[in-house]
Amino acid sequence: MATRTVDLRSDTVTKPTEAMRAAMATAEVDDDVFGADPTAIKLQSEVAKMMGKEAGLFVPSGTMGNLISVLVHCDVRGSEVILGNNSHIHIYENGGIATIGGVHPRPVKNNEDGTMDIDLIEDAIRDPRGELVYPTTRLICLENSHGNTGGRCLPVEYIDSVGELAKKHGLKLHIDGDRIFNASVALGIPVDRLVQAADSVSKGIGAPVGSVIVGSETFITKARRLRKTLGGGMRQVGVICAAALVALQENLIKLEGDHKNAKVLAEGLNQIKGLRVNVAAVETNIIFFDIVEGSKISGEKLYKHLVERGVFVLLEGPSRMRIVLHHQISSSDVQYTLSCFQVIIRAFLLFRLFIFIKTLISDSSSYTSVGIQWCMLFRFFIFL
Repeated sequence: MATRTVDLRSDTVTKPTEAMRAAMATAEVDDDVFGADPTAIKLQSEVAKMMGKEAGLFVPSGTMGNLISVLVHCDVRGSEVILGNNSHIHIYENGGIATIGGVHPRPVKNNEDGTMDIDLIEDAIRDPRGELVYPTTRLICLENSHGNTGGRCLPVEYIDSVGELAKKHGLKLHIDGDRIFNASVALGIPVDRLVQAADSVSKGIGAPVGSVIVGSETFITKARRLRKTLGGGMRQVGVICAAALVALQENLIKLEGDHKNAKVLAEGLNQIKGLRVNVAAVETNIIFFDIVEGSKISGEKLYKHLVERGVFVLLEGPSRMRIVLHHQISSSDVQYTLSCFQVIIRAFLLFRLFIFIKTLISDSSSYTSVGIQWCMLFRFFIFL
């Protein structure tokens, strides 16, 4: 039975702090569907100001925030959005832009750093002369930081270039900015400058519930109506928004520490025989690591033994796992996690050694086979 829990599945697993709970208990509230909840108004205004946009709107989830944003920009069914083939909107949001909005996704290959080649984006824009047979391109979506590539950060120069391309063709630009503050901290670029080229941004708020989308006053007016259509119009929502205001005040300054912990953990994992991490690609709080082919370490068994020790990660495949750091993971938790990996993998290797020696002893049919096996044993010790 584990006496300690280190939950590294996602930065969405954080629990409300005492300050958040206190703020929620005393929040000033009213009816937000009427646009009258003072705490919601304050949160929306603060996030819009931080992002350099005219207005903001609280929504129940990041998925709804992205869906509303796409539907506002693509307000004609049969419109098309260009987005990364490895993006959150394209993979993890249930195809909502198509099933609910009638918007056709046109995926472009994401590079390892989360970008899409500018030339490929431009090539994906439909020629208006083919409108009789083609969908109409109306929007480009970016994701910053980019989750599926390990929290990689899109540089401001790149975002500006995509924004210029969008304007050239009369398109809008939306940024899925669930972790935009992580990107801002890692790049050392103010967040309002980082999203300057965007027409809209969906932003996670580091609180128990919800996101905020920002854009122009006109955009938010349309977004508010869509939120109601989708069932996201809530009443005394200030109870939730109060926690988000605390998160904005207290947790942004902790992001740099999360990134440092991620780097320490990535470097430590990469030093363990049988594991491989692209340490240089760890720019923010997300780590992907692979079990080295030929190491005979089972991903499922490794995952199971980690859980037994109270360490929770996300199993991405037979030999691939994801770890996400957050403000409730300490440097001590990082060292404990590394020690668990070391103990488990050494046990795997020692068990293999035991089986190998047992086989070696029982199979001595020829000097040749014994010689070969001892050579293999020597190589195994080097690996160990």
